[in-house]
Amino acid sequence: MAKISVIIPCYYNEGNISVTSQVLIENESNFPSDVTFEYVMVDDGSKDNTWVEILKFQADYPSKVKAIKLTRNFGAINADLAGFDYATGDCNVILSCDLQDPPELIKEMYDHWCKGLKLVVAHRTNREESFIQKLFSNTTHKLFKKLALPDAPEKGFDMVLFDAELREKTKQANVRNTYLQHYFIFLGYPYASIPYIRRKREIGTSKWTMAKKMKAFIDSFVSFSYFPIRAISVVGLVLGAIAFLYAMLILYWKIFGEIEVEGWATHMLVILFVGSFQMIALGIIGEYVWRTLDETRNRPTYIVEQTKIQEKN
Repeated sequence: MAKISVIIPCYYNEGNISVTSQVLIENESNFPSDVTFEYVMVDDGSKDNTWVEILKFQADYPSKVKAIKLTRNFGAINADLAGFDYATGDCNVILSCDLQDPPELIKEMYDHWCKGLKLVVAHRTNREESFIQKLFSNTTHKLFKKLALPDAPEKGFDMVLFDAELREKTKQANVRNTYLQHYFIFLGYPYASIPYIRRKREIGTSKWTMAKKMKAFIDSFVSFSYFPIRAISVVGLVLGAIAFLYAMLILYWKIFGEIEVEGWATHMLVILFVGSFQMIALGIIGEYVWRTLDETRNRPTYIVEQTKIQEKN
């Protein structure tokens, strides 16, 4: 007998929940009768009727659904972490509420878990999205795979099934400012990868804006790669070598009297170029320093305002 916890962060999903809940319940018929489910629904500070819809789902299936409401929007990753603290399954699934990642894949992922794998991911082979969205996503995931986590799927993934052991280890690590799915790859466990085409969102409008995508990319990149810091060092050394050679050239011209008029334009270009590099370098260093500061503060990653969970007898 096994129990699967499906963790679903919700943000402005009032139109999705009734449809998604029905699909989830119907999907249970694909599993053996000894497999049980719990659905951990986390309202990440929505200002619409998302919480009301979650409570309706919980009222229909009180023994299956755990309703968690956060005080404000802490972000999808922190909403996932909130779900971790309430999940009790032998294995767990992180699933989007908008059905872009098909719940039907859970059965195939569960089969891999039954064979002993602690981690199973569903990687995207294509996306039913615009050209710009595809270009951004594919480019960022390729960069991440090349410069941060070589073992990560090339086109990225959101849907993941993981063992209770990984859930507990992630909770103990107090993970913050990172992408949880990438953190699972970082742990180094062997995993199976299932290809699928990510669906177009049919209900509502995604709140996953370009700004949030950029933040998630920077968070993960900085969390798992020292490449930006190393790049600063390399560029600094190259600029230093060029500056030294240029200084030797200027000294030569000065000694032999070949410098007649000071090059104002040249000087300004050098100053602007070096100054911009310094500001970029400070910005990159600041990203790392800020994360170190955030870790030392040890502030809570989320705060729960309200829960609706059936008490065990």
